[in-house]
Amino acid sequence: MRRMTILGLAMSALCLAACDKKGEENQLALQGNVDVRQVSVAFEQTGRIAELRAQEGDTVKAGAVLGLLDTVSLKLQAEQAKAQADVQEQNLRRLRNGSRPEEIAQAAARLTSARAEADRAATELARLRGIAAATGGRGVAGQDLDRAEKAAAAANAGVREQEAALRLAREGARAEDIAGGQAQVEAARAQLALLRHQIDQGVLRAPVDGVIRSRLLEPGDIASPQRPAFALARTQPKWVRVYVAQPYLGRIRPGMAASVVSDSQPDQPIAGRIGYLSSVAEFTPKTVQTEELRTSLVYEVRVTVDDPANRLRLGQPVTVRIDLTGDKQ
Repeated sequence: MRRMTILGLAMSALCLAACDKKGEENQLALQGNVDVRQVSVAFEQTGRIAELRAQEGDTVKAGAVLGLLDTVSLKLQAEQAKAQADVQEQNLRRLRNGSRPEEIAQAAARLTSARAEADRAATELARLRGIAAATGGRGVAGQDLDRAEKAAAAANAGVREQEAALRLAREGARAEDIAGGQAQVEAARAQLALLRHQIDQGVLRAPVDGVIRSRLLEPGDIASPQRPAFALARTQPKWVRVYVAQPYLGRIRPGMAASVVSDSQPDQPIAGRIGYLSSVAEFTPKTVQTEELRTSLVYEVRVTVDDPANRLRLGQPVTVRIDLTGDKQ
C-alpha cells in the first residue's frame, strides 16, 4: 500500500512538471526596453536666440512654442518692403487709370495755344512776303524774312507735338508699361512675403508631442538649421524593442497579442501587439547556416503598446510575454 502511494505521488509530480514545461513552451517571455524615437528640433532661420521656453523633462504638445529668435532687423526690413510695395501699387493704379480729365483738358489747352502761335507766325510770314514782293525785295531785309520762316516752322512743329501729347493723354499708358508696373508690384510683394516668412521662422515650435530630452542651445547663442536647439523624444507611438531567438521565429507573426510588464508595476500588464518582425538576424556572423549557430541568431521584434496613462517611460526595461497558442489560425 505504501509503495502504491509513493508511486502515485511520483506520477503526480511528473505530471505537474510536464504541465509546467508545456505552459512555458506555450508562452514566450522576452526582455526589452521601451523604445525611443528622437527628433532633433532646430530653427529654420539663422539668428541669435532671444528666448527658450522649455527645459529637459518638459512634456510638450505639437505646435507648442519652444523658442524665439531676435527678429527686430527682419521686422524693420519688412516695414520698408511694405512701403515699397505700396508705392509700386500706387504707380500701377496710376497707369491703369490713365490721365485725369484735368490733364486731358490741360493738353487740349496747350494744343490750342500752339495752333494760335502757328497762325500768328504764318500771318507774320505772309505779311513780310507780301511786302517783299511789292517792293522787289527792297522793303524787307533778308534776315527778317528768314527769321519769320523759321518761326512759322517752329510753331507748326509745336502744334504737332501738342497734338501727339493730347492723343497720349486720351489713350493712357501702353500695355507694356502696365505689365511692367504689375511685375514690379509682384516683385515687391514677393520680397515682403519672404521677409514675413523669415520672421515666422524665428519661432521654434514642437513638431510632435514628446518629452524634451536635451536642451542643446541657450539664449544668446547663434542658431541655424544645422544646430539643433532641442532633442525631443516622441511619446506616441510607443513600442518595446525585444529580440527573439531563431527557434521561435516561426511561431510568432505581426498582429499577435502580447502583454508588457514593468518591474515597478508587475501586477498591471499593458496590452500590446507585435507590430514589426525583422527578417534580418542581429547576431554575427549572419550568413552562417550551420545547425549550431542558426539557433543562436536573434531577430528584432517591435511590440506596439496602448499606454494612454503613460505608465511606461522611455528607455524603461520591461518584460514582454507572448502567448504562443495564438499562433494557430
